[in-house]
Amino acid sequence: MNELVARARTHNHAGSPVVAPAANTGSLRAIAARFRTPTISRSLWQVIDTFVPFLLLWTAMYWSVGVSYWLTLALSVPAAGLVVRIFIIQHDCGHGSFMKKRWANTMVGWMCSLATLTPFESWKRQHALHHANWNNLDRRESGRDIYSVCITTDEYRALSIWGRLRHRLEQHPLVALVLVPPLVFVLLFRVPFDSPRTWRRERRAVWLTNLALVAVFGTLALTLGWRELLLVQVPITVVASIVGVWLFSLQHRFERTYWVRADKWNSTDASLLGSSFLRMPRVLQWFTGSIGFHHIHHLDTGVPNYRLEACYKSDPSMRTAPIMGLLGGFRAWRYALWDEAAGHMVPFPRWLRPAAAGAA
Repeated sequence: MNELVARARTHNHAGSPVVAPAANTGSLRAIAARFRTPTISRSLWQVIDTFVPFLLLWTAMYWSVGVSYWLTLALSVPAAGLVVRIFIIQHDCGHGSFMKKRWANTMVGWMCSLATLTPFESWKRQHALHHANWNNLDRRESGRDIYSVCITTDEYRALSIWGRLRHRLEQHPLVALVLVPPLVFVLLFRVPFDSPRTWRRERRAVWLTNLALVAVFGTLALTLGWRELLLVQVPITVVASIVGVWLFSLQHRFERTYWVRADKWNSTDASLLGSSFLRMPRVLQWFTGSIGFHHIHHLDTGVPNYRLEACYKSDPSMRTAPIMGLLGGFRAWRYALWDEAAGHMVPFPRWLRPAAAGAA
């Protein structure tokens, strides 16, 4: 735990004083455990205050198509924000933290998937792999993605020129944060691309989700027209997917994050040092379901999103995570490689071919 304290003091991006965490891992988890139990009235109200405005905005967007498409695009921004909030509800259901009963989490999670286009059962199991292995350099291939996983500077140097070029293209913000997210949610999630054949239930659920989406959007298209449906739905999906993926990325990929080998990895240090606290204005915190308190979520996935802030404020030991503001978030994409010797993320070298000495 001394390492946690020392690293936390150097990780606070805002320069604010950092308070030492509790004496041991058990006490940290005991603090978080006090906030695990979902409050059904709050969960149900969150469903109402998210879905009702979303449906009203969707209806207003359809009406606005005949008035001004610029108005439609303007309305798509808050509508997309509500889709991000719906995804957070689905995310909590996947962790079993939103409702008290498993069947209720499953029911709400499936309902959310019709708005997020994300197959609930398949995503839930893949996301569990992320929580089991994040920031572990020796287990990066389990639940791998290009947003929370990185390669080391040594691994980058070992790539061929074409390998380096491909990796840099994958990580370029126009590719990773703009072009790829809509394709993932619209196309890639339509097939069980990352589900082993042994995951029969999850693979079957992908096709069932597709059938449900065909039924919902087919009915809307027959009722309202395909053109109108696309003019309304496409901007919502594009904006929501880009914002959602960007949030996920900078909760794990930033300069002073924390990566270690398996023999040194433990979930507490990885939670409080390897996940950021993204400080946002209150309105953005509402739209993102307080997911900025991401270190608390990783410390205990059983804490519902609407109790993360209270957990954060409950004890000084919960305030040792790296702090990032929105401005820092816009710069975080630069940090693409983990430098094991320096102990922090670094940008790609200026040139595709590293210098003869191999410096990155």
